Amino acid sequence: MDLNADLGEGFGRWELTDDTALLRIVTSANVACGFHAGDPATLRRVCELAAAAGVRIGAQVSYRDLAGFGRREMDVPPTELAAEVAYQIGALRVFAEAAGSHVAYVKPHGALYHRAGRDPAQAAAVAEGARLAGIGLVLTQRGGELDRAAAAAGLRVAGEAFADRGYLSDGRLVPRGAPGALLAPAAAVLQALDLAAHGEVTAVDGTRTPVAAESICVHGDGPDAVAVAAAIRAALDERGIDVEAFS
Repeated sequence: MDLNADLGEGFGRWELTDDTALLRIVTSANVACGFHAGDPATLRRVCELAAAAGVRIGAQVSYRDLAGFGRREMDVPPTELAAEVAYQIGALRVFAEAAGSHVAYVKPHGALYHRAGRDPAQAAAVAEGARLAGIGLVLTQRGGELDRAAAAAGLRVAGEAFADRGYLSDGRLVPRGAPGALLAPAAAVLQALDLAAHGEVTAVDGTRTPVAAESICVHGDGPDAVAVAAAIRAALDERGIDVEAFS
């Protein structure tokens, strides 16, 4: 099972994620590409740290929403969105390759992640942006529109699940702000084990829900992110579950 986190989510003197600590734990790094967070110096630093740690680099692309941290939904024309996705990947690629690594996959962030999961036009634009940039792998939840659009574009899809987010009985995430949306650290560890060992979660209504995943995400912007990620990694190791980057 792969373990991923969103990294590089700072800007200038403002730092949100403990990139150095998280890169000692995770196997894939979703690096903010400048549209919701991240600046050139941050992108370069995180790529160098990831390369040195042997952690795979992915492009965490977003709507152009620095003020809203990419969590505000926007109506971006598909042609424009595809270009912006490719643009962000290109920016990250410069620093990944300079560090001796490469951009291995694409994962949308925030509002774009959820919009692309349900909107066929936005999903197709994200897939087209990845294709334009020469990226053949998309990390997203299984069963959504981005899963279908990426496959239709000839891209491989890796299924993603979330350790620290609550689930509805249909496999979708509980919306942020709703009861049960965010899990406490201990519950996040148990959910990660459930996902890795059984491919299931217990939804907020108590039902057992299948979730197909090759990678488990721990959000890097929480106050307990490093401790939660470390506890999940330790729990997986104790259960004899190999933690390695998805192929």
